[in-house]
Amino acid sequence: MSQIIRLGMDTSKHIFQLHGVDSAERPVLRKKLRRGEMLAFFAKCPPTIIGMEACAASHYWGRKLRELGHEVKLIAPQHVKAYVKRNKNDGRDAEGLCEAMSRPTMQFVPVKTEEQQAALMLMGVREHLVKRRTQLGNAIRGYAAEFGLITAKGLDKIEPLLARIAQDQSLPELAREIFAMQGRDYARLQVELKTIEARLRAWHRANADSRRLAEIPGVGPICATALVMKAPDPHAFPSGRHFAAWMGLTPKDHSTAGKTRIGKITRAGDEMLRSVLVAGATAVIQQAKKGRGHPAPWLVALLARKSPKLAAVALANKIARIAWKLLTTGESYNDARMPGASAVAT
Repeated sequence: MSQIIRLGMDTSKHIFQLHGVDSAERPVLRKKLRRGEMLAFFAKCPPTIIGMEACAASHYWGRKLRELGHEVKLIAPQHVKAYVKRNKNDGRDAEGLCEAMSRPTMQFVPVKTEEQQAALMLMGVREHLVKRRTQLGNAIRGYAAEFGLITAKGLDKIEPLLARIAQDQSLPELAREIFAMQGRDYARLQVELKTIEARLRAWHRANADSRRLAEIPGVGPICATALVMKAPDPHAFPSGRHFAAWMGLTPKDHSTAGKTRIGKITRAGDEMLRSVLVAGATAVIQQAKKGRGHPAPWLVALLARKSPKLAAVALANKIARIAWKLLTTGESYNDARMPGASAVAT
């Protein structure tokens, strides 16, 4: 068999499809492996370049294959799709991966270390707990309203509502028992969230990049840690504009025939990362509208002709580009370069 210069691998939980080509771009390997056969097979193979779609498990295999001397390249699935021929199957997917990784302009995802994935797990668990707390709080308010007990929105209203329910003897005993059970779940979620957020703040204080990012107006510990955790290699982006586009903070482009057609933001990338940036920008704008701080002239002019939500997305885009600059250069935030943003952190 000819020397394999490039190998695409379609992964799944148990079955892995391989497609390798030689220096003449001829297919010389089409093979299906089970999970238990993977490491033994690649331990016998000469070092080569292996491409996989970027997913949670691909980082694990990337680390294992690198230990065996291979070069691993991860590609975002949307960049592979254009190279997959019709009549999709595992073999075509592996062939498309092998073709996609050969393109000189292809962008690759860095393989994350175990420590980086553990940090991302911390962020993911916090996001999950926040969603569960919101769902449980809404359920408690909704069930209470069925018995005529109304309260305003807000996390600070849930515990007083539960106290009222516990003292209301007119409610059926079964309802009070279920509310008490929900109250215990809510209290446990609050404790778990405080524990997770304490770990996140400790991680933030121990990371120099995260501390520098938190100096940007509109960026707090949660946003700073998310930026560092989810973009471990900012040098992979040619510029801050590419970094903002990766997060989906740039408009869709439908231009043709010399006519420019700009649409809504693409919403590409990580939803959580984009949402915390927009939330931080919204906080800055709220303070500016109240006359606090020293808003930048461009932001004041934008607010005069656009809605606050559109201005928040524009400001989030600017914050993302500033964050990329600080991450790639190691500099600290200089307020003179972005004058006027309120010192509100999220």
